[in-house]
Amino acid sequence: MKAVMVRSFGSIGSLGSNDSPGLHRVESCKDLSPGPGEVLIDVHAAAVNYPDLLVMSGRYQILPPFPFTPGKDAAGVVRAIGPAIGHANPSEASSSISFAGPPSRSVRLGDRVVVQLEHGGYASQVCAPSAWVHPIPDAMSFVDAAAMGLVYQTAYFALVDRGQFRRNETVLVTGAAGGVGLAAVQIAKGLGARVLAAVNTPLQADVVRQHGADAVIDLAQPDLRESLRKQVYSANAGHGADVVLDTLGGDVFDGALRALAWCGRIVVIGFAAGRIPEIKANYLLVKNITASGLQWSDYRERTPDRVAEVQHELMQLYTRGVIRPHVMQAFPLEQFEQALGLVSTGQAVGKVVLTMGQP
Repeated sequence: MKAVMVRSFGSIGSLGSNDSPGLHRVESCKDLSPGPGEVLIDVHAAAVNYPDLLVMSGRYQILPPFPFTPGKDAAGVVRAIGPAIGHANPSEASSSISFAGPPSRSVRLGDRVVVQLEHGGYASQVCAPSAWVHPIPDAMSFVDAAAMGLVYQTAYFALVDRGQFRRNETVLVTGAAGGVGLAAVQIAKGLGARVLAAVNTPLQADVVRQHGADAVIDLAQPDLRESLRKQVYSANAGHGADVVLDTLGGDVFDGALRALAWCGRIVVIGFAAGRIPEIKANYLLVKNITASGLQWSDYRERTPDRVAEVQHELMQLYTRGVIRPHVMQAFPLEQFEQALGLVSTGQAVGKVVLTMGQP
C-alpha cells in the first residue's frame, strides 16, 4: 500500500520529498490486516480537511504517535472484515459485519463505503472499527463520498444538535465558502432555513449563492464588530440571526455574537481566522443567548449510533439532490502537498480531495 507518512511535525512550508528523510512524504508500506471488529477498505478517495494541517504541524488537540498517516475521511471498497470482537483468530474473519444505526444492515465484502477516522485516510488502505463505516448510495462517486465526510457531519451536528435549529429560522454561516461552511449552507437551506452566508471575496459569494444562500454577508468590510451586525439586520428585515455557525473566530465571532437575535444560539466550530475569542457572560444574559461548542469526533467515540443516523440522513438528502459537495479539485495522492497548500492558504472553495489511483 501507499501512504503519506508523518515522522516529525512540520508546517506546510516544511513538507519534505523522497530525498529529505524525516519529513512528510508518500511511502510504500506493508498492507494492513483488520483486527477484531474492524473493516479493511481499499481507498479510492480521501478528503483534505483543515484539521489535517493542525495534526501534521503538531497543533491539534489529538496527536497520534509517530509515524502516522493523516486524513480523517476516506471512501472505497470493503476488502476484508476482521473477526468478531472477542474472537481474535484471523481464521475467524467474516464476510460481513453489522453496521450501527439505521437502516439496520451489514457491511459485506465488496461494499462501497465511507469511513470517518481520527487519522489514516491519506493512504490506499485503511482499517477502522465497523461502527465508523457507512454505506454510500450506488450513484455516489467515491470523490463525493469522501468530500461529504467530516465537514457534513460537523455542519449537521452544529446546526441541529448544538444549534437546536427549527424550520424557518435564519442561520448565519461564517467562512461559508469553506468545507464546513458550504456544507452548512446546503444543509440549513435543505432543512428550511433562511441562510446568510458570510464570505471574503466575490468568487466565494458566487459559490455560496449557487449552493442556496439567500443573502451574502461581506467579511471584507472594515470594523466587523459593527458592520457584520448591520449587514445581518439589513439582509433579514431588521432582525438578527437565530443561529450562528462560526468556523472562523477572531473579529468575525465578535461581530456574529452581536448579530444574534433574542434567544439566538451561536455554535463555535473552529478558529480558522487565528484568534480564539472570549465572551463576556453579561452579554449572554442581556440577550438571552446561548453559546456552545462542537468537537465532532467526541460524538463518533461516544454516540456512534447517532453519527450513523446523521450519516443516513445526509445520504438521503444527497439522493434527493438537496445537498451536493462542491469539489474544487481532486489531486493524486502524490500531490498531497499542493492539495494541502490550497487549504493552508485559504484558497480552497468547498472541498479538495485526494485520489488513490484504484481501478
